[in-house]
Amino acid sequence: MQVYIEADRKSWSELCLRPSSDNPVVRERVEKIVARVKADGDEAIRALSREIDGVEMGELLVSEAEFAEAAAKVSQEVKDAIAAAARNIRAFHEAQMPSPVCLETAPGVRCWQKPVAIGKVGLYIPGGTAPLFSTVLMLSIPAKVAGCPELVLCTPVSRTSGKVAPEVLYAASFCGVDKVFKVGGAQAVAAMAYGTVSIPKVDKIFGPGNQYVTTAKQLLGNREVAIDMPAGPSEVMVLADETAVPAYVAADLLSQAEHGADSQVMLVCTSKDIADAVCEEVEKQTAVLGRADFVERALEKSRALVFSSVEDIVDFANAYGSEHLIISMKDYWQIADRIVSAGSIFLGNFSPESAGDYASGTNHTLPTCGWSRAFSGVNIDSFIRKITYQELTREGLQGLSKTIVEMAEAEGLQAHANAVKVRK
Repeated sequence: MQVYIEADRKSWSELCLRPSSDNPVVRERVEKIVARVKADGDEAIRALSREIDGVEMGELLVSEAEFAEAAAKVSQEVKDAIAAAARNIRAFHEAQMPSPVCLETAPGVRCWQKPVAIGKVGLYIPGGTAPLFSTVLMLSIPAKVAGCPELVLCTPVSRTSGKVAPEVLYAASFCGVDKVFKVGGAQAVAAMAYGTVSIPKVDKIFGPGNQYVTTAKQLLGNREVAIDMPAGPSEVMVLADETAVPAYVAADLLSQAEHGADSQVMLVCTSKDIADAVCEEVEKQTAVLGRADFVERALEKSRALVFSSVEDIVDFANAYGSEHLIISMKDYWQIADRIVSAGSIFLGNFSPESAGDYASGTNHTLPTCGWSRAFSGVNIDSFIRKITYQELTREGLQGLSKTIVEMAEAEGLQAHANAVKVRK
């Protein structure tokens, strides 16, 4: 990790760049994949599986026999962990359920707002180097709590076995997912957006992924299907002062760096001594990690920044808009109150990002690449729409008629005004 001391604010925009930002090569490849899936459906998906992953695909839909085989391979300890995490995730998301709103805004004018679940949702679960079965819980549990009637899940198979990770299938079955399909990458997003013979077209697509998946979601989200948010390669920022434990900070940075080579981790601290101590711990802990190759490549694109001013630390954190933000500082609540751009915030030395990734109850599907300035992470609201209703009595309309007519005529919309006048 390169260390920057008191970086000038003029350089912040460059320091906030992500490894996958603005990649025209990725966009061009994704556009071609999307076009092939739109034109040839299942046939294109099978061809892309051969070309990209070297896997021959038969039936895309996971069978009952495959679910049973997967369940037999998952240890009881993992099953118990899934059940425990699911309880917390369900409890936190159940607490978010909105209540209907009913209000008489004026005499004889009654307005309602009613939450309605999205009908058919598509869930994308990353596979590749680390099948993220925890994401199955994070997406399917709130969808079920919200009342979504149909859940469709797409996830890639292993290049070596040609099968979906057993834990992913067990989690999908445990959470009540309706259909699971063996397809990943941009082609999975395209399949759920357009629909194929095998894979249903959905109303909204959820889930994180690499830059190809994120680009496909953004591309298709502009025209074919709703998406949860831009959620690409994982990232974390840790804010640290003298109260932080370097070993803890290093472990938190590495927990994100091991996601993949296109992940990014950022350390922002109050002294070079802290930066040096954390970097030393990062090197020490990396040496014993099984995914050290991914970590080292991610660290090449990661940075440590030193600011003596807390104001600069807060401002840089907001400028970066991290997916995960860990505040390992003495007055962490005071700092947190000033943060306006972050997907999820972890407070103090004993709140590792891993807790949110798996079992605390908050959702780990979060905006990346600075999109936390405009997007929330996945929550109950992500799976519902809010429909409004209004009922006016004759007296209620009479009471509003002058206001409506004046405004409509001022906008030059005579028919709008006439729709009120005709009812007098």
